[in-house]
Amino acid sequence: MGQVAAEAQVARQDAAAARHLAAARDRDIADLGVKVDANRSAINALGEQTRERFDAVDRRFEALERKVDDGFRRMDEEFRKVDNGFIEMRGKFDVTAAGLERIADLIEQRGEAG
Repeated sequence: MGQVAAEAQVARQDAAAARHLAAARDRDIADLGVKVDANRSAINALGEQTRERFDAVDRRFEALERKVDDGFRRMDEEFRKVDNGFIEMRGKFDVTAAGLERIADLIEQRGEAG
């Protein structure tokens, strides 16, 4: 019976060691779960921060596009004014040219008559 008792004692010790190893494994797995959760939270926070920064960059580009579009619109308006000024000047040059032509005709007529 001594042999059976010794084997039972060894079996009890092996069972205790197995329980100890299982508990340690459970703690390791729990620690790993905490680390995974922490990493997941950090990654999600970085993703959110990155999205916010891209949104801010998008807003800045949209504001810049509006500013550029407004500048080109104002420039177009000013060029229309310049174009209208040239049209007005062209009309006045045409009137002046017609007047000079009339004066030249009158001078020629007077020279032929005299």
